[in-house]
Amino acid sequence: MELFLQNFANIDSLLKVWPLLLQGLSLTLLLSVVALPLGLLSGLMVAMAYSFGNSPVRRLIIMLIDLLRSFPVLVLLVLIYYSLPFFGLALPGFAAVVLALVINNTGYYGEIFRAGIESVPRSQHEAAAALGFHRGSAMIYVILPQAVRRVIAPLASNSLELVKMTSLASLVALPELLRSARVAQEQTYNPTPLTAAAVIFFVLLWPFSRWVSQMEKKAIKERA
Repeated sequence: MELFLQNFANIDSLLKVWPLLLQGLSLTLLLSVVALPLGLLSGLMVAMAYSFGNSPVRRLIIMLIDLLRSFPVLVLLVLIYYSLPFFGLALPGFAAVVLALVINNTGYYGEIFRAGIESVPRSQHEAAAALGFHRGSAMIYVILPQAVRRVIAPLASNSLELVKMTSLASLVALPELLRSARVAQEQTYNPTPLTAAAVIFFVLLWPFSRWVSQMEKKAIKERA
């Protein structure tokens, strides 16, 4: 046990690199705060385009959603960061990571929002039209509030996954939490910083994960 603590819970090593871990945590949070709303917004736009589009447009959007969901975010990041400079567009690491996360999650959020909108009974559309709402205003004020309430659990679950995917920023040498922990490990010759990073991720995401679980249980009860 003592040997384990010396290697994976060494307080002296942790105190030396704690500022580095805090710096990594701040970048992880910043990536999440920027990429999450952009992904939600782009996914919502895709879902609304599907709702307002004709049959060919809908088929095209379904193909786009499937493509984005099947394309690994790691591959997207490599293509964006390392391939675009050959076409005269070199993005900084932060922008490349955000773009990769947004593109990938546009497919997931788009499908979630699309399913939510499709689940709203047709009678709600007809009722909104009878009350004088135009199609766009009916979508915003009548359909979307009901749709979001129906898919809040999968939206939250996907958002949780997006936050965890920010660790891929280490691929482009961004000092997010995981990369900072690896640098700290190299400085201290001790894996304790990696243990600390894992604990930080757990403390950060566990309450959110429990909330998502409760939302999913509530949704199952409502459908029963």
